[in-house]
Amino acid sequence: MKKILCVFGTRPDAIKMAPVVLELQRRPEQFDVKVAVTGQHREMLDQVLSVFAIQPDFDLNIMQHGANLAQMTTRSLSGLDPILDSVKPDWVLAQGDTTTTFVAALAAFYHQSRFGHVEAGLRTGNKYDPFPEEMNRLLTTRLATLHFAPTQESADNLTAEGVADKDIVLTGNTVIDALLNVAARDHEIPDPAIQEILSDPRRVILVTAHRRENWGEPMARIGRSVRALVEQNPDTLAVVALHRNPIVRETLLPILQNHPQIRLIEPPDYVPFVKLQQKATLVLTDSGGVQEEAPSLGKPVLVLRETTERPEGVAAGTAKLVGTDFDAILSEATQLLTNHNAYAVMAKTVSPYGDGKAAVRIADALA
Repeated sequence: MKKILCVFGTRPDAIKMAPVVLELQRRPEQFDVKVAVTGQHREMLDQVLSVFAIQPDFDLNIMQHGANLAQMTTRSLSGLDPILDSVKPDWVLAQGDTTTTFVAALAAFYHQSRFGHVEAGLRTGNKYDPFPEEMNRLLTTRLATLHFAPTQESADNLTAEGVADKDIVLTGNTVIDALLNVAARDHEIPDPAIQEILSDPRRVILVTAHRRENWGEPMARIGRSVRALVEQNPDTLAVVALHRNPIVRETLLPILQNHPQIRLIEPPDYVPFVKLQQKATLVLTDSGGVQEEAPSLGKPVLVLRETTERPEGVAAGTAKLVGTDFDAILSEATQLLTNHNAYAVMAKTVSPYGDGKAAVRIADALA
């Protein structure tokens, strides 16, 4: 029996690792599974754990108000070190590009445990965009034993960097496993603000923006474009999920608050956010995970970034890279809201990110 330590810290990490943890737990004859969370996103992480009924065995709770990247990195490494010393796992698994993921790979290396990288091989080619995620990916690749690539393009990136073919497993993305699981279930939504949005007859434009490279003036341009968009389309309602970071809020609130066609909401729990995506006509986002989720629900995505490590969606036509230019966002969004044919092309394109069986393929490879 193999001892597996699954490590995650943020809400996206938890969403994408939950199907893997559950699949490994379904095979007790093959795997002894332990879960360690760093708490890099405290409240948002706990929400997802509740949805999937995952109880961590270890909780580092590293997040402190105002903590910088160096502090998060060192606290995570110091916290994981005694856990690996105690568990002595055969494999450590983590997903994606967060500080938690890079540190988990480094801790596994220090303990000479094998590391499996879920969602491996994503690249933009610019080590500062997104920051620090792109370098987290590169460093994690150098430390990993097995690379679970979500798409062929990701696998090709790894091959081009010298990773042996035998060490790459093409799986699809686990976010689709999680998404399809939740989307297919009926859920009670206790938040009256979200209930009201879900019952609103207007077309919904769902907006999320939080990335570091968009802080400041780019974020302000996003806000101004959203305001102009709803004012030019009276039958629309913009729903903006405000990130908890005060830098984001200080920029967006003065532009968007108190507008009759704009709803500013706190970051929803995972289930309500899936339901909002199902309700949406159009999604504007700088989030990597949303670029994968929304197309699987048939929703066109405009990516509010200059680069993306998920070019498959752009190539397939489910997403379009528009950056943060005011005119570009307004023009592309208006096109989708007013041109039925343009909308249908994006909405009906098959998502390139998976079939909902990625976790099974990961467990099979580990077995």
